[in-house]
Amino acid sequence: MNDPELKKCLSCGETRNMGSRRYCSLECRQRLRHQLDIRTGLLRALNTRYAIFYFTESEIILDVVLKEADNIFSFVYSRKTGNTPAEDFIRLSNRLGNAWWSEKRKTDKRYLANRHVLDAALKNKTVCSWTLPRESLIPALVGDSLVCLKLSREDLNSPRALQSIKSAFRNMAKLYHPDCGGDAGRFRKIHQAYQQLLSWSESPKFIKRRGFTDKWFYDGEGNRWVQPTPCK
Repeated sequence: MNDPELKKCLSCGETRNMGSRRYCSLECRQRLRHQLDIRTGLLRALNTRYAIFYFTESEIILDVVLKEADNIFSFVYSRKTGNTPAEDFIRLSNRLGNAWWSEKRKTDKRYLANRHVLDAALKNKTVCSWTLPRESLIPALVGDSLVCLKLSREDLNSPRALQSIKSAFRNMAKLYHPDCGGDAGRFRKIHQAYQQLLSWSESPKFIKRRGFTDKWFYDGEGNRWVQPTPCK
């Protein structure tokens, strides 16, 4: 578990059977994303430019950068034994939210409630180029095609993208081709996904995404959380 080279799920930290995947399961990623998305009220109240959420085995960290400031405010809380990062984020979010509302009710001043919460944070390094979200190119594709062939978007960023597509199709065809005793309906979906990915490889299209490769990113402009971006 302490091996720095061990690949970990970016939503729960699971290390077993990760292979080249970034998440242990779709459901795991969705659970954390859901908890992040439904708790953006405090970030809006603080007038957040962007925020970053990440975790270790012992701590969860929420870094906040305000629109009118050049410092990073870090909220660092100890993990609770047995909790997932999503459950620990709920505890952190509720604690900060309760502190904000308590001060707001007492003073009836939003700026004082903001100051009360931010005073509990570690005010550290000034924002610089390496602490800003990066822009990355993401293949503009229907995700179902990738899932169907058990490929990732990182596979399509590789110079060997076409080979990866063909290899993935061959592997899936061995399992599901009707001539090999497989399911005809499933094989049709696999073949359709293969054709779509081949078409994409002939004329690749990408979209730009801001974020970090190993941290969840909150975009204040769109009031939304973005999952960690693929490595370039």
